[in-house]
Amino acid sequence: MNPEAEKLGGGLYLVSVPIGAARDITLRALDILATAEVLAAEDTRALRRLMEIHGIALGDRPLLSYHDHNGTRMRPRLLAEMEAGRSVAYASEAGTPLVADPGFALARAARDAGHHVTAAPGAVAAVMALTLSGLPSDRFLFAGFLPNAAGKRKAAMKDLAGVPATLIFYESPKRAAAMLRDAAEVLGAARPAALCRELTKMFEEVRRGTLAELAAGCETDPPRGEIVILIGEGASENVSLSDLDDVLKEALERMSVRDAADHAAALLGTKRRDAYQRALELERGG
Repeated sequence: MNPEAEKLGGGLYLVSVPIGAARDITLRALDILATAEVLAAEDTRALRRLMEIHGIALGDRPLLSYHDHNGTRMRPRLLAEMEAGRSVAYASEAGTPLVADPGFALARAARDAGHHVTAAPGAVAAVMALTLSGLPSDRFLFAGFLPNAAGKRKAAMKDLAGVPATLIFYESPKRAAAMLRDAAEVLGAARPAALCRELTKMFEEVRRGTLAELAAGCETDPPRGEIVILIGEGASENVSLSDLDDVLKEALERMSVRDAADHAAALLGTKRRDAYQRALELERGG
């Protein structure tokens, strides 16, 4: 053990682990895994393998499983360990705890009970994808997983259409093509996007293009593995009336006034109310 490692007091230590490459872990995270009195993990097998790779012995310390399906039962056990003054380290299956991860309820319960809660920062797929996407990184919104059902998924996208930031989603490879098709319909086919998969792993890949291009690409070459999809901000500034008219006229040939307005607002980043009013005027021949 590193003689300079911090001495752990009682409380909860959230440990970020690699999202792929085992060496993407911090020295502090290794110190905590080596010295914590109780270990908890979303996937105990994954944490065991990681500790074996880095030469960290589990010894007689408990390694407890904590996930979505047993959280209600396991939280009291872990909180009791903290109450007894022991240090508890919790690790996600991959990446940073609490980011699309079941540890949120544990951390909140520990804080509510007055226990010390801190974190050893590290890898997170959303930020890794953002750095590789080529999309603006000065402002971004992590939106996690979208709903599985197409209708709810589209409704969620409509709520995010006007957000002035790069949007980041986690997605299943089985749903990636459908999600991108829906995004092209709701947010605009020409909106810039990126699909990142298997980050830090052997088959790491970044696909860049418009939403329409990425959707088509997923049809012909379905992606595999862990996937992050990023969508660039819509062009919301300085949209001319002629640009709005061009989009609305084309849309009105195949859509209702309401749908044409939704389409134009998502594609150009304008206010839906303005697009709807102009669509009504064009429909009436104004």
